Amino acid sequence: MPEIVNGGSSNQPPKEMSMELRLLVAFLLMGAVMFLTPYLFKSQAPVTPAGHNPGQKAQTAQPGAAPLPDGRGSVAETAKAPSEAVAAPSSAAPVAPATAQQTLPPYVIQTNLFRVAISNQGATVRSWQLQKFKGNDNKPLELVNTASGLPYPFSLSFPEQKPTTDVNWAWYQQTPDADGLGVKYEFSDGHTVVRKSFRFQKDSYLATVATDVTVDGKAVRAKVQWLGGFGDLTVSNPSSNQQALYFDVPQNKLVQQTARSVKNGPVTVSGEFSFAGVADRYFAAVFLPQGNTAMELTTTADTVRTPVEEKPAAFPGIAVSTGTSNRFDVFVGPKDLDILARVNPKLTQVVDFGFFSILAKPLFLIVNWTNDALVHNFGWSIVLVTIAITFILFPLRLSNMKSMRKMQALKPQIDAINAKYKNLKMTDPRKAEQQQETMELYKKHGVNPMGGCVPMLIQLPFFYAFYKVFTVSVEMRGAHWLWVTDLSQPEQFAIKVLPLLMIASQFLMQKMTPQAPGGDPNQQKMMMFMPLIFGYMFWFFPSGLVLYYLTSNLVSMGQQWFFNRTELAQEAARSVEPPRKKNGRK
Repeated sequence: MPEIVNGGSSNQPPKEMSMELRLLVAFLLMGAVMFLTPYLFKSQAPVTPAGHNPGQKAQTAQPGAAPLPDGRGSVAETAKAPSEAVAAPSSAAPVAPATAQQTLPPYVIQTNLFRVAISNQGATVRSWQLQKFKGNDNKPLELVNTASGLPYPFSLSFPEQKPTTDVNWAWYQQTPDADGLGVKYEFSDGHTVVRKSFRFQKDSYLATVATDVTVDGKAVRAKVQWLGGFGDLTVSNPSSNQQALYFDVPQNKLVQQTARSVKNGPVTVSGEFSFAGVADRYFAAVFLPQGNTAMELTTTADTVRTPVEEKPAAFPGIAVSTGTSNRFDVFVGPKDLDILARVNPKLTQVVDFGFFSILAKPLFLIVNWTNDALVHNFGWSIVLVTIAITFILFPLRLSNMKSMRKMQALKPQIDAINAKYKNLKMTDPRKAEQQQETMELYKKHGVNPMGGCVPMLIQLPFFYAFYKVFTVSVEMRGAHWLWVTDLSQPEQFAIKVLPLLMIASQFLMQKMTPQAPGGDPNQQKMMMFMPLIFGYMFWFFPSGLVLYYLTSNLVSMGQQWFFNRTELAQEAARSVEPPRKKNGRK
């Protein structure tokens, strides 16, 4: 069975029957060779490598018996069988002494930002926790899917020549750095030599990773992998929030790929990339090549379970390389614009504000500044920014209120036109005359019959912009306000207070707003149900978005109340009333 190197399926159907027959013959011949070899050739004594102490007992890799440090059983339960390797064993003399196979405790690098545990089995990362963030289980946020059953992050895949030993489950020699912020690993089976190094910074989410692989002294290209999912796996349906991504420098464009986009098999791209990696809604793990080096990225779809969900789901996985020697800066952390900009200005592109980014990004920056400089609470920042937006748009709303008051004053004249064309069917040609006469009346007095839709149309861009702010800005994740524990999620109570308040405000707004004359009574009754429909939608929206809409409603109600009780409303009504005759009659 061929190895699934990058998590994609290897069971692709053959294109022709002849290929299927050739594969069958090849497997039969391989089986015959393996069966007859012990009878045709006698085993020879092993060759003692140079520098080996004859008095010392040899330590050989026994992956079938060596237990895993995380308690998942022996290596044989997870590692690929040696017969699955592509490269044939070399008959050349060993180029390096074989590494002693010994189990060591995971090497842990811990700062106030993260806690990373690296195993000397495969020299792979078994845990990467962010200390300042928690999952829905109220534990430090774990970014590694420890239940995937796939090779762990920073394992290696080999697109061309693959060593006979599965280096992702072999035991490496471990050499920590003196300051405790780095560690080096080396493995050798006498022919294949693998070297990896990890170096971290105390006050940064940025690390450096290097890998080198040689087989019989010849450099072999290897890709560094992160498979089986990434990020916050405690949220509902985490696979829907995850994507592989890379920034194409010549095209100056961020390209994103979901597991669905590579469901038919791994997809490989290469070029000049600023970075490539995996990300979920609020966190990212990206590889930045050191220097202006061409980069190759393979994206796969890994159908695996998580520690929270037993049902398997498809997660995007990646494998990256810069050639036979990999040198990466690696960012693993929150998609915080300030943090990302300090690492690499291009990296801020991973925060995707959508096609309304021209409004959503400035809106986020204003809310963020208000929080940092004034109120130090994102909930009150949203309230203040919403009030400011509503007052900035007040001239447009004022024009709409005047138009609606004029329409109310025109009601007697509209009723007269409707009476003139009473009992006409909709197919009657004179219905067009009625419509034309009504529109001429509106035009004469400068009334917009669609004015009632203006407030909603004005709000829609800001509504979408705020939605993007709450769904992509990690700063909003876990932000609290009064009884709300997380503005980026719906309220946790069974009875959600903010949506209920919003429904009540919608009803009051409808009562305060003048209704257009001549409207269909059935249609007006249906409009009374709109607050309930909106309330159902907002029941599942982020609390911060509901807070924005509720605040906007309350401020608009205040503006409508002010308008209804000022001379402006009377002036608007008088401007469309018919002139009175001298005897006082109209």
